[in-house]
Amino acid sequence: MFLIVCGLLLQLLAVACWVVIFVHAFQRSLGTGVMVMFIPIYNVVYAFTQFEHRRKGVILAGAIGGLVLAVILRTAGTTLEPAP
Repeated sequence: MFLIVCGLLLQLLAVACWVVIFVHAFQRSLGTGVMVMFIPIYNVVYAFTQFEHRRKGVILAGAIGGLVLAVILRTAGTTLEPAP
């Protein structure tokens, strides 16, 4: 149960970081924002190449690393949880 909760918290962190990236994309233009929102690989490309922020490294680490760790922790927590 602990791993699942930690995974959910990391997933919330990742979503918050992605929201910052999406806001930046929509401020740039509506077309860019829609592409970042609906084309899965383009949001990663946009985040690394065109996203400009003072804390770019921290935001990218939270977005991508948080998502990867959340998937790993939630999968491990679900697998290791005892059966009822």
